[in-house]
Amino acid sequence: MKLNEDILQIFNKDWALVTAGNGKRFNTMTIGWGGLGTLWSKPVATVYVKPCRYTHEFMDDSEYFTVSFYDEQYKRALGILGSKSGRDCDKVKESGLTPRLLEKTVTFAEAYVTLVCKKIYRQDMDIEQIPQDTIDRYYRGEAPHTMYIGEVIDVVYRER
Repeated sequence: MKLNEDILQIFNKDWALVTAGNGKRFNTMTIGWGGLGTLWSKPVATVYVKPCRYTHEFMDDSEYFTVSFYDEQYKRALGILGSKSGRDCDKVKESGLTPRLLEKTVTFAEAYVTLVCKKIYRQDMDIEQIPQDTIDRYYRGEAPHTMYIGEVIDVVYRER
């Protein structure tokens, strides 16, 4: 398993989707925060989802999730997936992206790379431990993110 990307910039430079669920029922959302590294001698991806997001319940209910990355041409589609809720509309259809079933979860055919992750840890962020300027900027009237850590069990590439 090899990831041929600048891991220190991949979340910052390229928008990503986190997707959880199965072929019958899944949800996805755009993320810009995350990390890659090692935990408990396993390669891991860490993502953050606010409890108010529809994807949160899918993340909680699923054993697996994907983190997928996209070329510049898909920014509009990822904008739709980050600004609309799957509770209210079929945002995947609106985005024009093509769901792709994997053995354990879902990604999209347009992703240039997908990390298939098995959830190994979940933790609600503690508002008492977050700096006040960050609370003021990101959490006015909202609960802070839940952190999900997944063991990267596969890396799926698309020809670019």
